[in-house]
Amino acid sequence: MRSGDTGNWLRVDPVTPDPVAIRSAVTLLKQGGVITFPTSGLYGLGADALSERAVHRVFAIKRRPADKPMLVLLSSTGEMDRVVRRVPDYARPLLTLWPGGLTLIFEAAEVVPPVLTGGTGKIGVRLPRHPVAKALTVGFGGPITGTSANISGQAAAASAAEIAPEISRQVDLTLDAGGLSGGPGSTVVDLTVWPIRIVREGAVPMATIYHLLRQT
Repeated sequence: MRSGDTGNWLRVDPVTPDPVAIRSAVTLLKQGGVITFPTSGLYGLGADALSERAVHRVFAIKRRPADKPMLVLLSSTGEMDRVVRRVPDYARPLLTLWPGGLTLIFEAAEVVPPVLTGGTGKIGVRLPRHPVAKALTVGFGGPITGTSANISGQAAAASAAEIAPEISRQVDLTLDAGGLSGGPGSTVVDLTVWPIRIVREGAVPMATIYHLLRQT
């Protein structure tokens, strides 16, 4: 572990992350800590998504407006019941695109802190593909925030070295898995309405989403 002006850093193998490193990060998350870690193409800010205090801390670190919701990462679709009120039947074909760059928005369960939803009552959910992010969600056993590790409005980071110092200094741990692919963020789809609404096109093309929906 490295410490100094840029906080605490721990290098992890991007393919087979060291279980000890993952346990260290999970322990911090369970204590209300905030970490930076690789998600897919970009680094993210992780915290216990069901801890209002931890989520507030992520918003403060990012300087994110309070009315902008924050997505969460889960280890499997079996965990969706913890944060999602219901999964509409028309949404189920899109679950086959997980894990990967697709964030699906549902009605939030009552236990979800309002701060996480930006007061909308909706929650964005994604299953990560990166081995480090997957190991974190499995080890933590609950939803963690997956918002990008950048100051709101500034460029996202495709490597730990690109994370802004003002962020690195405030988090409790950075899991450095080297450079990522970068590129667009996840495609965001609002499934609380029908027809569905594409909030943002990203890693998954709109055509793929509409093709799956037409098969139902």
